[in-house]
Amino acid sequence: MRPSAWFQSVTGDPERYPLSEVLYRCPKTGALLEVVHDLEALRARSAAAWMHLFDERRGGNRWPYGSGVWSKHEWVQPHVEPENIVSLYEGNTNLLWAERYGAQLGMRDLWVKQCGTSHTGSFKDLGMTVLVSSVNQMIADGKPIRAVACASTGDTSAALAAYGAAAGIPVVVLLPRGKVTAAQLIQPLANGALVCALDTDFDGCMRVVQRLTEDPHIYLANSMNSLRVEGQKTISIEIVQQLDWEVPDWVLVPGGNLGNVSAIAKGFSEMKELGLIRRLPRLVCCQAARANPLYQAYRKAQEEGRELREDDFAPVVAGETLASAIRIGAPVSLPKAIKALVATRGVVEQATEQELADAAARADRTGMFTCPHTGVALACLEKLRARGEIRADERAVVISTAHGLKFTEFKAAYHQERLPFPAAHRNAPIELGSEPDEVVADIHRALDRLEV
Repeated sequence: MRPSAWFQSVTGDPERYPLSEVLYRCPKTGALLEVVHDLEALRARSAAAWMHLFDERRGGNRWPYGSGVWSKHEWVQPHVEPENIVSLYEGNTNLLWAERYGAQLGMRDLWVKQCGTSHTGSFKDLGMTVLVSSVNQMIADGKPIRAVACASTGDTSAALAAYGAAAGIPVVVLLPRGKVTAAQLIQPLANGALVCALDTDFDGCMRVVQRLTEDPHIYLANSMNSLRVEGQKTISIEIVQQLDWEVPDWVLVPGGNLGNVSAIAKGFSEMKELGLIRRLPRLVCCQAARANPLYQAYRKAQEEGRELREDDFAPVVAGETLASAIRIGAPVSLPKAIKALVATRGVVEQATEQELADAAARADRTGMFTCPHTGVALACLEKLRARGEIRADERAVVISTAHGLKFTEFKAAYHQERLPFPAAHRNAPIELGSEPDEVVADIHRALDRLEV
């Protein structure tokens, strides 16, 4: 018998709602919903048996378990039938031992979870396979869903468009005009989505998409929809699996709409509840200094010597930042994220534009190719390490949320010195002549000056 799961309010209200219902908030309280699993049913299989099953399925070719998400089918959306799953072989992304970069920080046990190597180039695929599969199941069960819609700063729209195209479900994308990269814009266009460029920022797009999806025939695909969290939480399970079922001391994740913070905490918490792990890592939510409402709330709580509370938070108007995907001043997943940070003794840190750009360039010099949002997380890691909050002997995992190839304009501007601050790790091409002896001599001189 397959385990069950349902929607329930994050406030703890006991009312349960079927996952097949078109719901994003609790009808009684208006609070966000979360997916709750029947843990007693899941305990029918021992922790050791779950670990063996997940290891056995990983990367295989038996549908749909080769997916990094759907290899955890029973923990994700057990009611979705395999024939209705929409998967593009998401997950199973590399956990990179950042040996050289870690050595620069005095850390021997630093890892980077490269979620950007997924199908559309970001971690958003993990949540979108679950959401679109769930909609596919609803349609199969007779629900009259006309389209799926999202507001996006780029990566969400790419993932939704790809999975919608694979399922044959129409997709509506609302983007802030002129505030996404060309690579991010072309992805939903190429996959056939109805792309709308709005004269506002992400928070404005979010207001519009919530109004649009008041129509129950248009399904909301943003992270306030807790189906997304169920896919994104598998990042945590993959990390522990890749570390031979050991828990890292720290996990650092870029924070914008804050869905990923709560998702990662949920994954670790469920593993602990079911006995696969014995402790939780400490989470670090990493924000850009120009879009830092949670950081400001955290600092207020720290100054008053107490835990972070929801009433510490005040929305901000997010400013221009290189980390465009987390340029969010009113995150919809705030209550879940605060709950997650309290449960994990979490930390919130921020990075300036120069700090995030330099951290990304420094990491690239050791073989990575990081997006600006990963640069935020790396910069925050450097600051916490410099203060001694993260010790040299601790194991840390940084979540890299997107592939650097989606942000080549950012990298080009850095190395061409077109950003409004010095580029400490700039690397520009050198222009040489054509006479072989002169060119060879110039190359040797350049090698003598080369930064490694």
